[in-house]
Amino acid sequence: MSKEEANGWYEIFLSYWKAVGEILAVEGLRGGAKSSWTQVYEKWKDFTLLVVRGYTHHDFENWTIPCLYVAGRYLRLYAIRADEERRRSGDDTEMNFSDDIEPESENNRYLVECSRHLNRIFQICLSDRAPLEESRKWGIYYAINLLFKTFFKLNNASLCKGVLKALSATSKDMPSIDRFPKSQHVTFKYYEGVLAFLEEDYVKAEEYLTQAWQLCHKDATSNLELILSYLVPCHLLTTHTLPNAKLLAPYPKLQKLFLPLADAIKKADLHAFDVALRDGEDEFIRRRIYLTLERGRGIALRNLARKVFVAGGFEDAKDGAVPVRRTRIPVAEFTAAINLSSQRKTDSDEVECLLANMIYKVSLWLQWSFSSHRACRNLMKGYIAHERGIVVLSKNGAFPGTGV
Repeated sequence: MSKEEANGWYEIFLSYWKAVGEILAVEGLRGGAKSSWTQVYEKWKDFTLLVVRGYTHHDFENWTIPCLYVAGRYLRLYAIRADEERRRSGDDTEMNFSDDIEPESENNRYLVECSRHLNRIFQICLSDRAPLEESRKWGIYYAINLLFKTFFKLNNASLCKGVLKALSATSKDMPSIDRFPKSQHVTFKYYEGVLAFLEEDYVKAEEYLTQAWQLCHKDATSNLELILSYLVPCHLLTTHTLPNAKLLAPYPKLQKLFLPLADAIKKADLHAFDVALRDGEDEFIRRRIYLTLERGRGIALRNLARKVFVAGGFEDAKDGAVPVRRTRIPVAEFTAAINLSSQRKTDSDEVECLLANMIYKVSLWLQWSFSSHRACRNLMKGYIAHERGIVVLSKNGAFPGTGV
């Protein structure tokens, strides 16, 4: 070890113990000394910057990557505590003198600053040109996952796109993600799936989230619950698959949220669906899945229209021909069914609009299927004869994927 590198480590250890002193003080374990989480954050930030400096000025080797892990992880945690402490103390003096400060950023001042330091850690790992066996690239996914957690905490998930773009640009020089610890692999795929979900690319979201689900440890219940909270809505839209009680049995929170919706969709009960969506609205919004689940009403409506179609029976067979289901159904029959199921009066024009949307989604689903190379189920095949007040359904597969 060179003298310069030794001096770098000396400064790091000195800064580390100063930070530890503040941590002990804020926890009341340092003989009456007092501190705050803001001071803890500042001292730990100094420690983190010295660790980063070790790579940029002292050529620290890649066996020291765990130091980056510890520095980045706790910097984020202490930033969150410092922001919480600041909000409790009502320290918003600076906001009173400036009208151009974003409230969200100002409320998380230390976490915003922390994200910049975490980005430096990410860049240190990303830009290393050493051979793979000596490279800092082995710390890349841990740094990325810390950034993702921070950006989501700041309610600014769009910043993750820049990270993914930078990672993609250097993918040729990057070790395969399969060679990284499984915990990092699972976390990365989870956030990658959530980002695709928020961009309404549900096919990709389902792919990434399924990978995370399959790799996640069976005893990591909270992580599995997080993955399922996005995977269930994905399945609902891409394959019209509903969760069952057995799947959700280990997750009481998800049972409470999803089972009422699933039951309402199965029974084609529009009123029950609206009630379940309203009851879970706050939690759905918090989890960013409300708008996606709201689209499930279209599937419940499809199931209701299918019931009307099945109840219509068969047309009279001619000359011993095989009976064919009645395919010309008055709009009035759909109107009556929707009024009964939704427990509110809906006029025929609105019903025609709802039916037209389901028919339109045939072509829309086919476009998505073609672009993603995956078969997506349609909702309803046919057309509306407005002047005659009749819906003419396809004789073959009027409701694809449902057996009729």
